[in-house]
Amino acid sequence: MSEQTNDRRIAHLDMDAFFASVELLRRPALRGLPVVVGGRHVDGERLRSYAGRGVVTTATYEARAFGVRSGMGLMKAALLAPDAILLPANFDAYREYSRRFKAAVRAITPVIEDRGIDEIYIDLSAETDDAHTLGTRLKHAVHAATGLTCSIGIARNKLLAKLCSDLDKPDGLTVLGDADLATRIWPLPAARINGVGPKSAARLTLLGIDTIADLAAADPTQLIDEFGSSYGRWLHDAAHGRDQRPVVTAGEPRSVSRETTFERDLHPRADREQLGRIFTALCERLAEDLERKGYLGRTVGIKLRYDDFRTLTRDYTLPEPVASARELRHAAGQCLRRVALDRPMRLLGVRVSGLVSAREPLPISPQQTLDFGIADGDQPTSNRRK
Repeated sequence: MSEQTNDRRIAHLDMDAFFASVELLRRPALRGLPVVVGGRHVDGERLRSYAGRGVVTTATYEARAFGVRSGMGLMKAALLAPDAILLPANFDAYREYSRRFKAAVRAITPVIEDRGIDEIYIDLSAETDDAHTLGTRLKHAVHAATGLTCSIGIARNKLLAKLCSDLDKPDGLTVLGDADLATRIWPLPAARINGVGPKSAARLTLLGIDTIADLAAADPTQLIDEFGSSYGRWLHDAAHGRDQRPVVTAGEPRSVSRETTFERDLHPRADREQLGRIFTALCERLAEDLERKGYLGRTVGIKLRYDDFRTLTRDYTLPEPVASARELRHAAGQCLRRVALDRPMRLLGVRVSGLVSAREPLPISPQQTLDFGIADGDQPTSNRRK
């Protein structure tokens, strides 16, 4: 490991149960109760009464104690925690609180990598205070700006910082020194490493590798034979806490997308009018995202998930980049002409890629009433995946 890596101090700051915590600011009477955020058109009902296709956006720690997790179907969550309170998601509020906590951190140290609405990496290498003092200052600043708690891990690199930010949740501050690797990190499951997904974890288990300590002790040649040269070497390095990635303060997004999962399956013909409104609304929100971020996009795509869970995507590349809702809606409609709209759907999404910087903000087109998909009697021009 290089001297530069040893001199680095990287923090990973993760807001605690972020969406749920924002909701509890408005509903303090629910503090200490199992609360689940997700679904639509529900507000304060018991989870046992929910019926639909929605998924859990997040849950309080009281609900997580029953096994409820983000991304879980709400119907499954209802079996685990039937008395939990179900609240709808309010993404406008979450974005505002995200802006507040990041501004509070930037007022202390500006070297920040934005990793999403509720987490950031911070390079503290140039700061003179000790790690505990810095972490405490950051936590106090976030709470003063938002009324919310966060958990922070500070280590020599991003990989270890992310691992240890989760060790003492909620409201935790964990500082990991080199001597702590064997006692704090190695006993964790290998799947806790960011970059080891369920399939890789299952393959590691078949090799007798369950913990990070097992992975660190594994023969690198065996890992390379099983996972390939690049990933096999990375697994060995990760287990030993090696990570040279810098904190990237600014980056260009590859794509912007919006999607929604329906409360019930919708059929392209029987529910044509409702799907048309949803489709147009997705394009309008996507146009707002592009305007706010200052981008235009050349390739517009759609994502469909049918009732049998098959997922299909199509793309349409334009001669010139666009950003308005009308142009996005037209291009996405061209994608729809290339799929068979003959069975119910549970999810619809629109995305734009091939992004370029906009010289000036573009106006958002007014809401349009447009048909969804192909006209009656038309046939898809192609079912070939582009």
